[in-house]
Amino acid sequence: MLCALCLAVCPLGTPMVPDASAAARAPDRLVRVSSEVFRLAEEAGRARQRYRTRVREATEQTAGVRRVARQLRQQRIVSSALREDAGAAARAQYRTGGFTAAEAPVAASDDPVDLLDRQSAAERRRELLAASLGETDRKSRELAAREQAAAASWPAAEEDLARLRAERRVADRRLAAARGRLDAMARAAIARGRCEPLDREKFTAAAGAYGPAAVDTAGAAEEAEWTRPVLGYELSAGYGDSGASWARGHTGQDFAVPIGTPVRSVGAGTVVSAGCGGPFGISLVIRHAEGWYSQYAHLSASFVAPGEPVLAGQWIGLSGSTGNSTGPHLHFEIRTKPGYGSAVDPVAWLRARGVRL
Repeated sequence: MLCALCLAVCPLGTPMVPDASAAARAPDRLVRVSSEVFRLAEEAGRARQRYRTRVREATEQTAGVRRVARQLRQQRIVSSALREDAGAAARAQYRTGGFTAAEAPVAASDDPVDLLDRQSAAERRRELLAASLGETDRKSRELAAREQAAAASWPAAEEDLARLRAERRVADRRLAAARGRLDAMARAAIARGRCEPLDREKFTAAAGAYGPAAVDTAGAAEEAEWTRPVLGYELSAGYGDSGASWARGHTGQDFAVPIGTPVRSVGAGTVVSAGCGGPFGISLVIRHAEGWYSQYAHLSASFVAPGEPVLAGQWIGLSGSTGNSTGPHLHFEIRTKPGYGSAVDPVAWLRARGVRL
């Protein structure tokens, strides 16, 4: 069953097998569409990252406004207390003729030096009180200005968030449509029985600034001896799982990834077969050292052909949902023979070679 996006691109009743002229143009169209998926995936990822960054900044801005408001309330409480204290001191000075109530002696003193000392202490206390009151007033004015500025800037922040949210949605829609086109083209290639590999140089040129060095075998030479088949995945069905989809248990490990995700060879080897249809859809099998084989199934396109050597980490195809697939993912197997029926647990096999999923 085709996904909703595929139906939107290829409505029911539209012929899935193109004419001869369309078939001749199919390889170049596939390069264009697959590179578009990769480019749009990069753009959508950046749009989501910009939106997440702005959301984080807005959250921090809100927290800052609340923090300033709390500090302003505290400063106003302190200012009120100081003003009350200053008023009490002024009233005491008026009643005692220059001395605060706290400084008034219990018994009258005839010593003039003692009286002068008391007067000096009272003046220092009033000076400190006035200085404290002035400082709290200054802080209150500063905090009030900051609170007002933050409130004034919030509408612009909300507008910025709305703009980035719209950009993210547009990028996601464009990417989903491109993935739908790639899925439709992969199914059309299977229907024709012609699943030719993509032209690596044309794909790199079409991807433009988004084309990664990993597409080239020279870049793959720097990879480790063994590596993961995809990056940024979620593990779904595992080896040995049972269910209606598998007659004798699941023979590999599934990696849930969107259509068009780059698929890499887990190790150096040679491509021994390329499938075009059947349960595995578009698929590849690579022979490694010591008689091991790796399989990559449900692809939307491949970059390599039988007989071609590959390096660890080299791009060999793009993930898809061809064959018996309930959704976009990579079905990955490790085998002792090139054909079906000799699979071992791929997760344990990779772990034994230093690769953890």
